[in-house]
Amino acid sequence: MTNVLFLCTGNSCRSVMAEAALNRRGAGSYRAYSAGSRPSGAVHPTTVELLDELGYPTAGLRSKSWDEFSAPDAPVMDVVVTVCDAAAGETCPLWPGSPRAAHWGFPDPAAFRGDDGARRAYFREIFDTIDARIRVFVETGEL
Repeated sequence: MTNVLFLCTGNSCRSVMAEAALNRRGAGSYRAYSAGSRPSGAVHPTTVELLDELGYPTAGLRSKSWDEFSAPDAPVMDVVVTVCDAAAGETCPLWPGSPRAAHWGFPDPAAFRGDDGARRAYFREIFDTIDARIRVFVETGEL
């Protein structure tokens, strides 16, 4: 099993979407987690709605600090992927086991301003982009 940690600043949208997508697409080979450098404290409601609509489990999803994954009893990560430019530029904790690292930059859907329908469509567009990148990773192992 390959452990993958997706990092973002707030851990409310992109990193959570990536966690859900990899846990579905990579089931049996990958175990995904997500965290943030400055977690918002809650998963964005539109992220939860979208994942629910698409049939992804959301019960265990939560916004959490990356500090949880640098603790001695945390799962050892094989891969760490930043999904936002802000987190990519921050000094990350030292991860046990020297995981492979990558940056996949995606726009922040939480920053979208517009009506409810447009916001939902934008979240779906970002999710579809993340999911396509996850598909390539699962199929090829390439970061």
